[in-house]
Amino acid sequence: MADRLKIVSQERITDELVKLMSAAKPSIGLRLMQETGVMSIVFREIADLAGVDQIGQHHHKDVFDHTLLVVDRLAELTPDPVLRLAALVHDIAKPKTKRFFPDQGWTFHGHEDVGSRMLKPIGKRLRFPEKTTAKLMKLTALHMRPINLTQEEVTDSAIRRLIVDAGEDLDELLLLCRADITSANPKKVKRYLAQFEKLSTRIGEVIEGDQLRAFQSPVRGDEIMEICNLKPGPAVGKIKTALEEAILEGRIPNEHDAVLKYLFEIKDQYLEC
Repeated sequence: MADRLKIVSQERITDELVKLMSAAKPSIGLRLMQETGVMSIVFREIADLAGVDQIGQHHHKDVFDHTLLVVDRLAELTPDPVLRLAALVHDIAKPKTKRFFPDQGWTFHGHEDVGSRMLKPIGKRLRFPEKTTAKLMKLTALHMRPINLTQEEVTDSAIRRLIVDAGEDLDELLLLCRADITSANPKKVKRYLAQFEKLSTRIGEVIEGDQLRAFQSPVRGDEIMEICNLKPGPAVGKIKTALEEAILEGRIPNEHDAVLKYLFEIKDQYLEC
């Protein structure tokens, strides 16, 4: 009788989905939805994850199975249903971005960006609050960034950019990424988690040292306009962006006097444009 769900209001269906995501182990209900055909009607993009093979150091074979594992792991870390929904949708674009390369296996390049764009119309269809949809889009777009940073000699600049881009959702993003580290090999999971913990420590150190939690240039637009004799417009935004880029790159400290000095050094090149 799954087809009978088509006569039920979307608000009621979404309410029940959120309740399911609040369960101690959401995968039980999600798998039942898939097996009974309910998922195809309620959330077809999640149903489409089944049977999508993937090969990679953090992944299991099937994207649907991997997704359910991430949801359950995140459910152990937080009761927040919105964050659990982020785990459900984080790989939603993998069927669309799937490509095969003999030397790599299946790849899903750009799935985080494609997935983020997919979620805006999905949010409208499922009647999610705009704030919920925006958070899901943001977390999906960023969910590969911390994982990728564990695979390289990460710079303070890269960490600063992650902190600024994630903003108030940084802690939730790190929880999602920690849950996303899965493998059938326990030794691999242990190694990847150790790398992730090192990154988390570095992030904390940069936040403390740079005061980046609610980042913006300590020299604000009003001060830029006064010093440069400008009216509100694109030039003010360009100068402010240049100041923030210099802070993020570590060329100047995130301190008012240092940024003000740098403003006097660069302002003429923008005023000449």
